[in-house]
Amino acid sequence: MSNSLVKWGIRLISGLLAATVLGSISFVFMYLFNRGRTVISWSFLTADPAGMPIGTAGGIFPAIIGTFSLGLFSALIGGTLGVLVAVWLVYYGKQPLLSKAVYLAVYFLSGLPSIIFGLVGYTVLIFRLGFNRSLFCSGLTVSLMILPFVAIRVIKILQEHERDYYTQSLSLGISKEYTLLHVVLPDSSVEIIGTVFIGMAYGMGAVAPIMYTGAVMLSPLPVALDKPFMSLPYHLYLLVSNGLSYEYAYGTACVLLLLLLVMQCVYRLVHWLFYHRRK
Repeated sequence: MSNSLVKWGIRLISGLLAATVLGSISFVFMYLFNRGRTVISWSFLTADPAGMPIGTAGGIFPAIIGTFSLGLFSALIGGTLGVLVAVWLVYYGKQPLLSKAVYLAVYFLSGLPSIIFGLVGYTVLIFRLGFNRSLFCSGLTVSLMILPFVAIRVIKILQEHERDYYTQSLSLGISKEYTLLHVVLPDSSVEIIGTVFIGMAYGMGAVAPIMYTGAVMLSPLPVALDKPFMSLPYHLYLLVSNGLSYEYAYGTACVLLLLLLVMQCVYRLVHWLFYHRRK
């Protein structure tokens, strides 16, 4: 009798927690859409910002393109470095002191506030090295921010993913490098790509690292690495902090969340198709 009550209690608590999560997400989306639906339209998604002050009319198309450009650049740099760091720690970091130091550095970076990355990026790249505020500087700053995010998750993937394949391959006399490139990484490629994908979404939603390194209120298309760029989170921040247009701010926030949601859905679909095909 007591075991049955415990099971029902666990199920009830789990159901309440799941309902709370789903309800919270639904509330946020519905609230933002309800407040921003008056401005969301095809022209809002495809036009340049307009009005006086800028952003109180027109659209957010340059901000959408700038956000994707930042995400792709930071995922390419930060994601690649994060995967390499994880591979080294799991398969090559045999020196205890060095490995512990790298682990400590990765976890320390993962806990830093994003504004610290922005301050370091501005100080090193712009103030010290003399670069102009640009997508390049912002991308490098965000890359540093998502590097530990990717590395920590890839470490867990590599530690849990088919260790027997790795051991058996080495026992047959196959080199470690060949085993990693042809057995381990291909077999866990979907999870690794998904982690980089989520890191890209994480970087796309950042404001603090790009405030002083490259984001502006208005920039032309096409986006260039050596030029400032627009970003949806920064555009939203300016609209709210300056009290310019709360309707456009809610519309921008709704579009940003929808973009991130679409990215998550695409990854989940690819993940499901991959494992469904393997079965």
